[in-house]
Amino acid sequence: MALYELFSHPAERGYRAGLARQGHSATYRIWGTEAFNSGFWLKRSSYEEQPTVRFQHQVLLVALLGPEHGGFLAWSTFPAFNRLQGDHLRVPLVSSREEDRNQDGKMDMLHFKLELPLQPTEHVLGVQLILTFSYQLHVSVINGTSPFAYDYDLTHIVAAYQERNVTTVLNDANPIWLVGRAAEAPFVINAVIRYPVEPGFWEMVKFAWVQYVSILLIFLWVFKRIKIFVFQNQVVTTIPVTAMPPGEVYKEHLS
Repeated sequence: MALYELFSHPAERGYRAGLARQGHSATYRIWGTEAFNSGFWLKRSSYEEQPTVRFQHQVLLVALLGPEHGGFLAWSTFPAFNRLQGDHLRVPLVSSREEDRNQDGKMDMLHFKLELPLQPTEHVLGVQLILTFSYQLHVSVINGTSPFAYDYDLTHIVAAYQERNVTTVLNDANPIWLVGRAAEAPFVINAVIRYPVEPGFWEMVKFAWVQYVSILLIFLWVFKRIKIFVFQNQVVTTIPVTAMPPGEVYKEHLS
């Protein structure tokens, strides 16, 4: 007589063990959680925090002129540098103002303006400008007490800055150079520098969702398969028990 399958359903089976055996299962779960939290295949990590930035009111300016006017004009807030310039020294008018826009106790931007007086026949072809800022732990890369010209060289200053463990880069600088200066008008540098801002709560939540939650389902699926393999193949010694329907009491008999 031929047999036909009339009905089928999956059988639920549990695995029981003593306290010593359960410790192995707990170890697997803890290891999986720690591995996920510490990050598999971590190649690069970053941390963002809004620093306490303050303008140090230290300025070094070199304005490049045509060869017929001596080549350049220079000025800085460092007296030793100014003494080295001789006839190339030209004192500008400088104004600066820092602003805390969100009133959180940390400055958010700097408004800086420099007006360099020029002779009617002088024309600025290029500018080298250095402004120094302090973080909470700051070491200046300009030795303002040095009498040597090498310590004020732009190449040396940038190289010393890049060798530090902490560096800051001015991004999205879009300078606009306007021509047509009047004969008696000064050369003006007008800049607004925005300090880095700490990311908001929802921005961090969005980043965490993309980085962690999107891969969580994959890890849950993998660890579930590992758990099934471990118990079905008795990697951890347990007693298989068929799940009882609701209302029925299971009694374990030990021989």
